[in-house]
Amino acid sequence: MTSYSSSLSVVIPVFNEEANVAALAEKLHAALSGIGRAYEILLVDDGSRDATWERLKAAAARYPHFRLIRFRRNFGQTAAMSAGIDAAKNDVIVTLDADLQNDPADIPMLVAEMEKSGYAVVSGWRKDRKDAFLNRRLQSMLANGLISRITGVKLHDYGCTLKAYRRDVLQGVRLYGEMHRFIPALCSWIGGDISEVVVSHYPRVAGQSKYGIGRTFRVILDLF
Repeated sequence: MTSYSSSLSVVIPVFNEEANVAALAEKLHAALSGIGRAYEILLVDDGSRDATWERLKAAAARYPHFRLIRFRRNFGQTAAMSAGIDAAKNDVIVTLDADLQNDPADIPMLVAEMEKSGYAVVSGWRKDRKDAFLNRRLQSMLANGLISRITGVKLHDYGCTLKAYRRDVLQGVRLYGEMHRFIPALCSWIGGDISEVVVSHYPRVAGQSKYGIGRTFRVILDLF
């Protein structure tokens, strides 16, 4: 593995996050404006039914590195992420949730880890996760164990959206359902090396979670 310098695309699916858009935009700008490389931030509005789109347009007017994509209806996180990945122009693609539970300030750390040793994928691990145990963390622990066992690619936290990918390993990967969770395994199967790093995690302070037991079942169905 060899190190290299890279440009950066950050892909963020957004659905009904009007209360978080302004703070997210500020944190992204603070984290990346001094990163010393070309970058873009792609925010994909997945058919939001609140004022999210208006807030995104205001953010894009303020920050020139922002690019916006809008779905006319809600297609789901995987479809939104896939659209952002397809539109991304740069060498490294970082995916991130819009709910501010992950910290945009961790993005440079993931990129540095990738460049240090030439990893194809650097996956975030929410080691000190701030979600409820029974309806979030327990389900995630079980799912991570099942996914690791079936795919043969062992990660602590498949569900953490904060991940960095070399663009070339994502070429040809087609996503559906909840398949965005399995991208590290798909990349590993085509020969990509994976690293896992501990990232920050915070409780949700605004808006509502879109996660539920039904989504867990869809993840399991997609896995099989």
